[in-house]
Amino acid sequence: MMYSSKERVQACLRHEEPDRVPADVWAEPQVWNRLMKDFDVSTKNEVCAELASDVRTLEPVYPPDREEQGVRQNMWGERWAKARTPWGTEWEHIEGALVSAASLEELAGFPWPDCDQVDYSVVKAQAKECLDHAVCYGFCDFFERPSLVRGMENFLVDTLINPDWVDYLQKVFLDFYIEDFYRALEASGRTIDIYLALTDLGTQRGLLLGQEVLDRFIFPPLKKLAETVHREGVKLMFHSCGSVREVLPQIIAAGTDILNPIQPAAAGMDPEELKSACGRDLAFHGGVDIQYLLPLKNAGEVKREVRRRNEILGRGGGYIIAPSHNLQQDTPSENIAAMYDTALRYI
Repeated sequence: MMYSSKERVQACLRHEEPDRVPADVWAEPQVWNRLMKDFDVSTKNEVCAELASDVRTLEPVYPPDREEQGVRQNMWGERWAKARTPWGTEWEHIEGALVSAASLEELAGFPWPDCDQVDYSVVKAQAKECLDHAVCYGFCDFFERPSLVRGMENFLVDTLINPDWVDYLQKVFLDFYIEDFYRALEASGRTIDIYLALTDLGTQRGLLLGQEVLDRFIFPPLKKLAETVHREGVKLMFHSCGSVREVLPQIIAAGTDILNPIQPAAAGMDPEELKSACGRDLAFHGGVDIQYLLPLKNAGEVKREVRRRNEILGRGGGYIIAPSHNLQQDTPSENIAAMYDTALRYI
């Protein structure tokens, strides 16, 4: 039986084996631009079509960033400045707009965004273009993004000595993102299949946050998001980089349906063990290593590893093959093509 992309992903998320393992494309902006040139196309969706991706992402138009004296700031107060990198000059995060805030009143006085500033009409048009594909929406970061606005060190200290400040910031972000979800859901004609929430809990070796912080500031908002999207028949995908094996039972208990990005080089994130221990309760998205495999190995090695990922994580459904984070600029186009060509041909 031949599935449409939407049917393929939906079967996968029911933990059924479709006709093949579905695929998704995540990439840095520079890689998207390179792939557009490689394929002689002009949009992300056209790149996704060339790579036989089964997922499409809806993106409304948010208020534009402001730039002043070499510093760029978005609607949340995140800030960037240009810095030299191995790939040339790039925008890199610097301390955010509320790094010097000394009271809850100062936090409340910031001109926080609201959904009336967002253009959802484009979501309606985008949704009409991908009716046969699984649809992903969202970028709900309820911990790391507030920390970038407040300053990471300040924010982590706040969790201990000013927890009410953290509560306030999280409420601002969550209230916005939940309203944003409902507006996008209606604008899309209720075609959204997957909602993305994210905040990085892990490092390469272990957890970034202590259990007390996780229990207070991570799992309750994650559960609220899961309950919100589940009421609308939408699956929740939770993104956390790094080693999160230790807290997977809590991530599952909070209502997560899909875990992304499965970084196999991080401690405790062996795909075979994850599938064995959690595969009945959790679907997986990602898993193709961007740290060592995709940038450093040849196309033949990439193909072998993709087949292995499909064999392990795709067994019994519950796997969307994708890179273990955004494809980076050091990944050759040949290896990207090898990855998706193998995913398409693997039955």
